[in-house]
Amino acid sequence: MQPGRHPDRSSAHRSRTVLAAGALTALLALSGCGASDSADSKSAAGDSAKYAAPRAERDDAAAGAADQGSAESSSAEKKKPSALSAPHVIRKASLSVEVKSVPKAVAAARAAVESAGGLVASESTERLDATHEESHIVLRVPQGEYDAVLQELAGGGKLLSRTTSAKDVTDQVVDVESRIATQRASVTRVRKLMDRADKLADVVTLEGELSNRQAELESLLAQQESLKDRTTLATITLSLSEPESPSNSKDDDDPGFLDALGGGWHAFVTMVRWIAMAVGAAAPFLAAAAGLLLLGRLLRTWLARRRVPQEPQEPQASQPDEQAPAAPEAPPAP
Repeated sequence: MQPGRHPDRSSAHRSRTVLAAGALTALLALSGCGASDSADSKSAAGDSAKYAAPRAERDDAAAGAADQGSAESSSAEKKKPSALSAPHVIRKASLSVEVKSVPKAVAAARAAVESAGGLVASESTERLDATHEESHIVLRVPQGEYDAVLQELAGGGKLLSRTTSAKDVTDQVVDVESRIATQRASVTRVRKLMDRADKLADVVTLEGELSNRQAELESLLAQQESLKDRTTLATITLSLSEPESPSNSKDDDDPGFLDALGGGWHAFVTMVRWIAMAVGAAAPFLAAAAGLLLLGRLLRTWLARRRVPQEPQEPQASQPDEQAPAAPEAPPAP
């Protein structure tokens, strides 16, 4: 049994040796390929670094400007929560109040607004007749004193009408602030590019772009100022009037003789006045027509007088004999 087992062990040993030699050969081949590939990659990386260096230098300015713009944009975004913390509301009110004395009520309204830290934007007073006046006042008061001033003005007399309105413009305020921050960053970038520009054409182009962006920035700043004014101070429009007198408010449904006489006299005076106005308006035309008629008559008379001496007188001898008067016949002899 032992001499039969030795050939199997030798054949197995040979197969293991062949497999180990094949694996070693494969490892040597793979290591050679990897070395060649690494050498090729190193040379390619060196060439790309050689050509990419100038490009990186050229992109440094743009990268710096982009980093600055992103930093300013992030700072602007950080400001949004603080702007949203307080609402921005535009408040308006309109009051119509009947008072005993308009001048006293105007003085009281002015004092109430000034004590609250506001101001009188405009005032208009109209005299209706000898004893009655009417006034319209536009008042600007701080938002914190709006309700108190409105209540004080409404209690100064008989309230006839009251209208109030409130408009939330918080989103508009935040949007304008964000656009202002972005526009300022854009103006800063354009100015830095102008400092680095060498060619005249680039400088001219950048100046035009800077002018446009500054104009847009100024427009946004004006919008921001207008929103700030309207959200900081509320607007109250106050109308003051006096009550009518009893003599004017009573009804005169049954006119008497004196009323009829007064109405007739008023109609007569009105008619005479209109006739006088009509005559006065027609007087220049009538005077011109009379002058033309008088001038025409004088001219006709003058022409008639000039024609009389110029008419020729025919001699008597030139008349025919048959037209001469016959001589009287002598009476017959007795």
